[in-house]
Amino acid sequence: MREATKGIVAMVAACTVWGVSSIYFKLIAHIPPIEILAHRTLWSCAFFALVLLVQGRISLLGRALAGRRSLLAIGFAALMISINWFVFITSIQIGRAMEASLGYYIFPLVAVLLGAIAFRERLGRAQIFAVALALCAVVTLTVGRGVPPWIALILASSFGLYGLVKKGLSVGPVVSVTAEVLLLSPIALTVLWYLHSGGQGAFGANWRDSALLAFSGILSGTPLIMFSYATKRIALATVGLVQYLNPSLQFLVATFLFLEDFSMWHALAFGMIWTALAIYTTASLRQDRAARRAVPKA
Repeated sequence: MREATKGIVAMVAACTVWGVSSIYFKLIAHIPPIEILAHRTLWSCAFFALVLLVQGRISLLGRALAGRRSLLAIGFAALMISINWFVFITSIQIGRAMEASLGYYIFPLVAVLLGAIAFRERLGRAQIFAVALALCAVVTLTVGRGVPPWIALILASSFGLYGLVKKGLSVGPVVSVTAEVLLLSPIALTVLWYLHSGGQGAFGANWRDSALLAFSGILSGTPLIMFSYATKRIALATVGLVQYLNPSLQFLVATFLFLEDFSMWHALAFGMIWTALAIYTTASLRQDRAARRAVPKA
């Protein structure tokens, strides 16, 4: 199997895990989101630390956290990913998984907008139109349902800001994520100590919940490692294209498995988003081809 093919397989596998992860969180919907987040943080920390130990790269963790600037950047990234995880878990529990999928559809367009603001990246006409169409979708859903799609907006913006910070880090994704969950671990331990001291902790109450909570580390870590593997072997345009599998699966799970309401306003908003993404993706693929043609052959 060629390296590019291996990369695509890994990317599809990662996005599939992310896309159906809402089923896992539905299984533990009786546990408070803050407790699930605390366990996800701690078990992810243990999983990633083990991976770095096996790879012989655990020393890189100290370097990632050395220096005030690096520590602040990783601390901000940790805050953004914890907000993202918490809101996603909550959305599943309150029956808003469809809105969560909308957030991850919007995310690429939010990332483009943040790149233009933070790095002065120039946007083409197609990209500007795609971002404007996504904004129209949000306004349409807000007017139609009488309330802004806060879950979608928080998920898209928190993940967008998370990616923005990660772009400036010199360490790899596994090292940086390990550093992030390591910084969050004292807070997670405090939350669990408070819950268990009051006799409310779910871990240890029965084997099913305990096993599912411990599994959160593998669920968080495995797709990220596959994603990192894929990005080194396939073009970024391909990465962007396959990534839409994640929200698409979230949408299908919310519609056909969780049986969430899909109104006319949802249809209009999602139609606009899918059109915007089609325009954005087509423009990105054209830019990628043009860039490759511009590179002189040896």
